[in-house]
Amino acid sequence: MTKAEILKKEILQQYKSVRQFAIDMSIPYSTLVTALDRGIEGMAYGTVIKMCDRLNLNPVDFSTLEQGSDLGKKIVENRVMQQYVKLNKAGRKKILDMMGDFSQLDKYQAD
Repeated sequence: MTKAEILKKEILQQYKSVRQFAIDMSIPYSTLVTALDRGIEGMAYGTVIKMCDRLNLNPVDFSTLEQGSDLGKKIVENRVMQQYVKLNKAGRKKILDMMGDFSQLDKYQAD
């Protein structure tokens, strides 16, 4: 399923129509329909991010985000995991050890 197809499916699940979603997003209906038919690659990145945020989709892989999740946090988690899976067993152990060490230091703890 393409990203445009995923978007259209989510729009129709969450809204009465594509037109209603376009109105709510302040996107010209014709622009949205064209993007959904031809692909979203030509759309402005910021618009795609806003659409994903409204639909509760991860803009990286268009998977469904948990309700109320922080989009920025999910993007960072995804980037970390993409790098982590590239490591071999020794590299993964080293990173986990380092993360454990850093998490013990007040300087690096999340608020």
